[in-house]
Amino acid sequence: MSKILVSGGTGYIGSHTVVELLSAGFEVAIIDSLANSQIDVLDRIERITGKRPEFYQFDLKERHDTRAVLHELDGIDAVIHFAAYKSVNESVNNPFKYYRNNLQSLMNIIDGMIRNKVKYLVFSSSCTVYGQPDTLPVTENSPIKPADSPYGSTKQISEQIIQDAIRSGIDIKAIALRYFNPIGAHESAEIGELPNGEPDNLIPYITQTVAGVRPQLKVFGNDYNTPDGTPIRDYIHVVDLAKAHVTAIKRLLDSDYKSNYEIFNLGTGNGSSVLEVINTFEAVTNRSVNYAITERRSGDIEKIWADATLANTELGWKAKKSLGDALLSAWNWEKKYRNL
Repeated sequence: MSKILVSGGTGYIGSHTVVELLSAGFEVAIIDSLANSQIDVLDRIERITGKRPEFYQFDLKERHDTRAVLHELDGIDAVIHFAAYKSVNESVNNPFKYYRNNLQSLMNIIDGMIRNKVKYLVFSSSCTVYGQPDTLPVTENSPIKPADSPYGSTKQISEQIIQDAIRSGIDIKAIALRYFNPIGAHESAEIGELPNGEPDNLIPYITQTVAGVRPQLKVFGNDYNTPDGTPIRDYIHVVDLAKAHVTAIKRLLDSDYKSNYEIFNLGTGNGSSVLEVINTFEAVTNRSVNYAITERRSGDIEKIWADATLANTELGWKAKKSLGDALLSAWNWEKKYRNL
């Protein structure tokens, strides 16, 4: 039984991936600072899977602690690195916070892997590395344009750090998974997206507005060059996304990779506008969303969606759940969490 270290494993995508790893028979250890998650996620993971992962709470920016824990966790076969700040808007307003955290934590993880001879890494990347693409959909060979936010820049630089480490001769094999827009929740409604404070992402803002936690949803701009004027994204169910990480880990452990560094887009291949998402949410939940159009938000791109052909054919993964499935699961999570 292989043992996987998951950094940021109590976070939104991390917790869903831990569930899928445990369900697939892997042992899991989690490192998380709990900066944007709650400790009771461990209880929720255990209720879903019947298994409780090992847990270490500390900040990955602390190099000594990172080295020590990886040394203590003898027998780690691979690392999935999620731990990072992820708000595009916050990164625009506080760029140093993002550069310090997202880059230093990755370098410390790689340093710990080298010292403890852990060879395999799955990196949580993002479609923000493409900036605003000239042509759609984007493939893995689309140009890497200047990022529209410090968050996007940290993902670009992180990928470069991994590639440079491998080119230097370090014995690491890595897969970077470029996510599009993860949404939804586990079918049990035990885990879902619960950001600390005011949500930066669309879906938790919708569900919290309908739940009465927020007075109104802000739609940032309706003057984009899109059919209804609102930005378009490729929304992917978080459970589909989590399953891709299990597939990537197996690819590394089974030595099925074609090169020491591989990249895959994870998306549905379909773009939906903000207003289309709101309308779909209202249709599948029979609840109305109180929203207002406001000015554009710094760091947001106009439109992007994936060409996931490489992930479908080479990685052997495909998104299966619909936008409606994801939105209904997000609402079920919100209702259960709020006892509605």
